[in-house]
Parts: sequence; structure tokens; C-alpha cells
Amino acid sequence: MAKLFNVTYEIVTPESAEHGDAAERGFISEGVTLRSAFADLNATRTNEVDGVEGIEADGWPCISPRWITIHNGMEFRTGATESRSLHIPANVTAASRRRIARYCGVKC
Repeated sequence: MAKLFNVTYEIVTPESAEHGDAAERGFISEGVTLRSAFADLNATRTNEVDGVEGIEADGWPCISPRWITIHNGMEFRTGATESRSLHIPANVTAASRRRIARYCGVKC
């Protein structure tokens, strides 16, 4: 059975941060291959960002992560920040989940 991945995003603007919420969130891609998911995870909606600020798994220690999140820097024109998360299917083994996390840049 093919293992298909989802990539989600969240945009936080200065205004939405004042209210403790995101301005926007949703799916970048659903049911895609790992290769496509990596490409979507590492892309950003604009080239006006300050680069990657952090990469984390959903829990520590990183034993069997369910998702990996990349936090991008602030967009210099709008002040918004974007995070993207790679969601790992339930049928992926714990060892493969750790390998995926390490490939994404998480220190496991």
C-alpha cells in the first residue's frame, strides 16, 4: 500500500497574533508522495521571507514523530510568518518516521 503524505500551512500576521490565532491555515497538498511532500514542505508562499527559523517534530524525544514543522522567518513587507507541516501516515514505521524527521533537519 502506498504511503501518501499531507502538507499543511499556517500564516500568522501581526494582527492575528494579537488575538492569539492564525490568520490562515489549510492544506498545501494532500495524498502526495514523499518527494512531493518534501518539495511542498520546503517551499514558501513568497520569496520575501527571512529564511527558516526552526524545524521541529511534534514531540520530544523524537521517537516516532507524527508530523514535522518548518517555521519560516517573517515576511519583510507584511510581517506575516508561515509554518508548514509534513504529516506522516500512520502506516509508516517508527524507524522510518525518525529517518524522515532527520532528513527534514530535526535532531533525533
